[in-house]
Amino acid sequence: MPRLFVGIDLPPEVDDHLELMSHGLFGARWEGRDKFHLTLRFLGEVDGRVHRAAIDALQELDSPRFTLQLKGVGVFPPRGLPGSVWAGVAEAGPVTLLKQRVDACLRRVEGIEPDPRKFAPHVTIARVGDCTVEEVMQYLGAHALFRSSAFPVERVLLYSSVRTPKGSSYRIEAGFPLRAG
Repeated sequence: MPRLFVGIDLPPEVDDHLELMSHGLFGARWEGRDKFHLTLRFLGEVDGRVHRAAIDALQELDSPRFTLQLKGVGVFPPRGLPGSVWAGVAEAGPVTLLKQRVDACLRRVEGIEPDPRKFAPHVTIARVGDCTVEEVMQYLGAHALFRSSAFPVERVLLYSSVRTPKGSSYRIEAGFPLRAG
């Protein structure tokens, strides 16, 4: 069964910027340009019926296009030992509205449970469970002023994730355009 999630892809110039930041933590597992994205909703493992129903439901997505800019870096979890390093967003309002509208579409799909987690828009840069807290804090300090170029968000994508011995790989299953203006 595929593991599905809904997300926003990033343009090549933002991928390039994040890739340039992907060093300096010994033991980190860097995500890499082929996996950079902003997750709006993780659906988990679903069967074929739910997969098709999710695509049908997301065809009804009605949300405006907007401009997004990544800004700053941080860690999850916010307290305790860091597990991942991420880039945040400059203005969360438009992406939060989009997430709410994605959730509204998916609410109608039997077999997809409501998302219990608080939404914190971000792009994961690295998994850092094997790094020291001091190294992670140095990395955050070195990249605290990070800011990407602004880019248009004109669609959301349904991705599948497949686990392999070398980590997971992502495949685009479907795209859903956002409305102009």
